[in-house]
Amino acid sequence: MSDLEPIRRSVTVRLEPTRAFDLFTAEIGSWWPLDRFSRAVSEFEGEGVKVERVEFEPRAGGRVREHLSNGEVLPWAEILVWEPPSRVVLAWKPHPRPQPPTEVEVRFTSTDEGTRVDLEHRGWERLGADVDIAAARRSYAQGWVGTLERFAQAAAGR
Repeated sequence: MSDLEPIRRSVTVRLEPTRAFDLFTAEIGSWWPLDRFSRAVSEFEGEGVKVERVEFEPRAGGRVREHLSNGEVLPWAEILVWEPPSRVVLAWKPHPRPQPPTEVEVRFTSTDEGTRVDLEHRGWERLGADVDIAAARRSYAQGWVGTLERFAQAAAGR
C-alpha cells in the first residue's frame, strides 16, 4: 500500500441517512474523541485548556471550528462539498502547521441495516517533502478507526 493511497474506513449505523449525516456534522462535538484528537490536546497540553464545543457550519465554504475554554476558536477544516444527507467533503487541516490541507470525504448511503458511512481521507501528496507523509498517514489510518467507532456508539445510543 502506497503512503499516498487514500485511507478508507466504513461503518454501518442503525440510523436513517439524514439522521446519520446530522449526527456526523451538526452533532460532531457530542461524539468526536476530543480527549485524543483536538487542537486543545495537541497545542495546549498541560495548560488546562478544554474544548467547549465544535462548530460545523452547514454549507459549502463553511468551517469546522473548535471553541476553547481560553476563548480561542481554532479551525479544523473548510467544507468543500455540502450535499446533505449523502456527502460532505472537507479540506482537513486541524493544526497550525504551514502545510496545505488533506481532504476528507464522508458518504452516507441507505442500506437495509440503516446507513453505511464511508470515509475517505486523501490528498497525502499535497503535504510536501518536509512532512513525514508515511507517519502522518499511519497516524490517521489508526485514528479514524477509533473515531468511527465513537460515531457508531453515539448512533447506537440514539
